[in-house]
Amino acid sequence: MAQVAKKILVLYAHPSQERSEINTPLFKTTQLQPNVTAVDLYGEYPTFRINIDREQQRLRDHDIVVFMFPLYWYSTPAILKEWQDLVLEYNFAYGAKGKTLCGKTFLCALSAGGSESAYCEEGYNHFSLRELLRPLEQMANLTGMNFLAPFALFCARTASEENRVDTHVQKWIRTLRALSEDRFDIEFAQSLEKLNGHLDQLIREH
Repeated sequence: MAQVAKKILVLYAHPSQERSEINTPLFKTTQLQPNVTAVDLYGEYPTFRINIDREQQRLRDHDIVVFMFPLYWYSTPAILKEWQDLVLEYNFAYGAKGKTLCGKTFLCALSAGGSESAYCEEGYNHFSLRELLRPLEQMANLTGMNFLAPFALFCARTASEENRVDTHVQKWIRTLRALSEDRFDIEFAQSLEKLNGHLDQLIREH
């Protein structure tokens, strides 16, 4: 009996897409993948009037939830916070009756302008990327989702001139397909600082 593919919901948030050299090609390629619903939140909700019922149904319909965004001031762009505040309601996402998200998988696909070495206690930003994502990790914990390490690209401003974009996109597609086909080591992915660099260990080949 053929295995049913896991459905992936990618919520993309970039307020300046015309200036994006990483997230725009990443999102456009994501839109073409099977078993993936890719939503441009700024495109769909330019006035931030988020359709709560629609977004909650999207969550019901998918097994894996991805926030895709550039790191802005050590956090997400504003619309992702608005989305969380409105969509993740009591008795839907948490609370005595809020079991909708339990057992689903959550991860971030993000880009950061600084170098990886800047994201540590001794570095320019004083905290690791995983530490800066703690609010999202706790959101996942509270709602019963499995929080995975981020899929991250550092030094994003120079990635295009350094010819790193295509490789990054291909690694992301490999990640998406493995997640959808249930060939991804979720437990190991939860323990890492970031997924990049560990795909050969994380993904079971056919």
